Amino acid sequence: MECESTLDRSPLHLLHRVGQCAGELFHAEMQGIDLTARQYVILVAVAQKNGSSQQDIIERTGIDRSTVSQVVQLMIRKGMLKRRRTREDARAYAITVTAYGQDVLKASQPIVSRIDETLISVLSGPRAAAFVDNLRTIVGTFEQAKPRTL
Repeated sequence: MECESTLDRSPLHLLHRVGQCAGELFHAEMQGIDLTARQYVILVAVAQKNGSSQQDIIERTGIDRSTVSQVVQLMIRKGMLKRRRTREDARAYAITVTAYGQDVLKASQPIVSRIDETLISVLSGPRAAAFVDNLRTIVGTFEQAKPRTL
């Protein structure tokens, strides 16, 4: 019983469990749309800044370099994203959303909004807003503390 109460009070464990709940909800709600939560985040990040570099995506999402590279490649194969060499740096790519990617994003956004609402619906209005603000504070604090690599 002691272990259970320790886990019930562990932010690390509880955040992991909330992530699991969110992932299960995303999977259940997105039936018929070939998109994972991570792919959705990358699609949104690129749509908000068409012509993004992989470094831009990493900075906007917090997803590690290797995973971004793999997911972008998969999304290119799925036809959601395309990339082209930049004029400024022949080694760099500009990543853009395709018409199909825009369609997937348009279909996904209302579903993701419902998922977000469902996740925080168990909290009252002020508690829900405070919860989201607290999550943003935690992420922001840790992002600022990270050493920047080029």
